[in-house]
Amino acid sequence: MILDEIVDKTKERINERKKEYPLEKLKEDVNKLKIDKTFPFEETLKTKSLSFICEVKKASPSKGLICKDFNPVKIAQEYEKIGASAVSVLTEPYFFQGDNSYLSNIADNIQLPILRKDFVIDEYMIYEAKILKASAVLLIASILTENQLKEYIRLARSLGLSALVEAHDKEEIDKSLNAGAKIIGVNNRNLKNFTVNLNNSIKLRRYVPNNILFISESGIKNNQDIVNLRNNNVNGVLIGETLMKAKDKKTTLEELKK
Repeated sequence: MILDEIVDKTKERINERKKEYPLEKLKEDVNKLKIDKTFPFEETLKTKSLSFICEVKKASPSKGLICKDFNPVKIAQEYEKIGASAVSVLTEPYFFQGDNSYLSNIADNIQLPILRKDFVIDEYMIYEAKILKASAVLLIASILTENQLKEYIRLARSLGLSALVEAHDKEEIDKSLNAGAKIIGVNNRNLKNFTVNLNNSIKLRRYVPNNILFISESGIKNNQDIVNLRNNNVNGVLIGETLMKAKDKKTTLEELKK
């Protein structure tokens, strides 16, 4: 399965990274930073209107290269200008052609909260997200134990980072809630076979209490999708491919928001 391949490659990547930049040195550097616990990523999702998390993504395993003329900072600045609530940035290099520098460079050039989207399998990556100036990290329930989820949520919050916990079925939602998730994202794309079903969010919404923020991720293509999600009490949507492929991102986002 592709998800297993991504996780294995991520383990290799982090092991190599630790040789260049040991965990203890990383922790020392994080300890020098000011820890702001205003949690801007969460706060932007608490607004009464639906929040739009717009993604900066060059490629994906299911679609291959999505954007040939890829300028991550320019894309993020455009998202900010056209009314995005937050920005999601892929940093996974092998399957999504992401890079850590995309995140840190974007953070230096926009004011919106930023989600580091990667396959977190080690506490190292949460400390690293803080150094990279992220506002939030993605934690995928299917690749972490409940104890890992609990510890990583705790660690993230201690560093002033929100944790968006991604689930794909009721079992993973229960696991996420037990671990203390404050934001749950339901991925409409099955990470095992990459099939997409928008109804996955609608079907699973009832299992998440209203005091937990709920995000619908992937497969959102048009205004009718947004209307359906809004009618089902979704707090926010994460949109990648639809915006990345759009020649006119402003018009596309306006159409989605209607």
